[in-house]
Amino acid sequence: MRGAGTLPSSPFEELHRDAQTRARAGTLATAHGRIETPVFMPVATQGSVKALSQQVLRDIKVTAILANTYHLYLRPGLEILKKAGGLHRFMNWDKTILTDSGGYQIFSLSHLRKIEAGGVTFKSHHDGSLHHLTPEKVIELQAGLGSYIWTCLDICPPFPCEAKAARSALETTQLWAERSWRAYEKLEKPALLFGILQGSFYPDLRREAAEHLLRHPFQGIALGGFSVGEPKEKTWEILEATLKELPSEKPVYLMGVGTPEDLWEAVGMGVDMFDCVWPTRNARNGQVMTSQGKLYIKNLQFRDDFGPLDPECGCEACRNYSRAYLSHLFRSRELLAHEILSLHNVHFLIELMRQIASSVRENRFLEAKKRFLTKWRSHVP
Repeated sequence: MRGAGTLPSSPFEELHRDAQTRARAGTLATAHGRIETPVFMPVATQGSVKALSQQVLRDIKVTAILANTYHLYLRPGLEILKKAGGLHRFMNWDKTILTDSGGYQIFSLSHLRKIEAGGVTFKSHHDGSLHHLTPEKVIELQAGLGSYIWTCLDICPPFPCEAKAARSALETTQLWAERSWRAYEKLEKPALLFGILQGSFYPDLRREAAEHLLRHPFQGIALGGFSVGEPKEKTWEILEATLKELPSEKPVYLMGVGTPEDLWEAVGMGVDMFDCVWPTRNARNGQVMTSQGKLYIKNLQFRDDFGPLDPECGCEACRNYSRAYLSHLFRSRELLAHEILSLHNVHFLIELMRQIASSVRENRFLEAKKRFLTKWRSHVP
C-alpha cells in the first residue's frame, strides 16, 4: 500500500461536541495518517492547487486536498500515473488526497455525455474522444491513482429539478453506489470509500438516500447536489433535514462548499469536511478574504495602501507584501499576484477551520461564530 499503514476498523472519532449545536471536532484516520476535523480541503483538480506549490501547501498546514478522477483519467491518464508510482508520488504530495468520482463533471458537461443505467458515455472536452465510465471503472481508476479517500460515481441533478427527474437520478445513483461497494470489496481496502448522498432538494428523497447508504458500510457520507444554483435558504433547509438522518459515527463531507459564512453554518449543523475552488478562483479575480471582510485588491483605494492584506494574519503574503504592491501586480497582470493572493486565501480558510475546531473544543462555538461574522460583515467592499 505504497508504504502507508493499514486502515483502522473505525476511521472516524468524534472527540468534542458543542453543547448548543451539532458542531463537533474529531479525527479521520486514513492509511496515510489522521486528519483533524472539521477540515477544509483545497481543490487540486488536475493534481495541482492553482498557483500554489505543494511546498506552499505544506507550509500553510494543509492536511488534505481534493483531486478529480475524471480529469486525471483524461490527462495525463492512468498509465502515466501508474508509471509514476501513483498520484502522490507524481505530484510529490505526502498527505491525504480525496478523489472526486467525476459526478459533478457529468452534471456540468451535460452537452458532452449520455447517462444510462450501466454508466456514462461522454466525449472528452480536450479532444472529443469517446469514453465510457462505469461505477466499477471509477473504483478501479481511483485505486490506480492511489488516493486515500474515494467516492462513488453519482448523478448530480440540476436546480431546479422536477421530482420525477430527481427520483430517477437518485435511483441510478443508488444502483451505482451498490456496484461501487461490490467493486471496492474485491480490493485490499487501500482507501476509505464515501458514498454520495443525492436527492436534489426533496426531503423525502434525501431521507431515502440516507437510509439506502446506511445499509452499506461506507466509511463516510459525502453530500452532493448542493451549491448548484439554489437559494442559500434552501441549502440550509435541506442540509439540516439531511444531517438529522445520519449517525454520529460517520464523517460527513459537504461537497463544493467553502465560503467563510458557509463553513461556520455547516459546521454548526454537523458537517466535518469541505472542499471548494472559491479561495483560489476568487484570488485570481482579485478578491481577498480578511478578518474584516472581503476586499478587492484592484480597487483604487489600495494603490497607495502600504499595509498588509490583513493585519491579523501571519501568512507569508501578509508578512512580506503590501496592498499597494499586490495591487500593482494584479493591475499589471503579473502571475505572482495569483500566487500570493491564493496563498493568503487558502491560508485564511485553513486557519479559520482551526479557529472553528478550537471553539468547539472549548464549548464556545456560537460566541466565536458571532464574533467572526460581525467582523466579517462590518466591511462592505
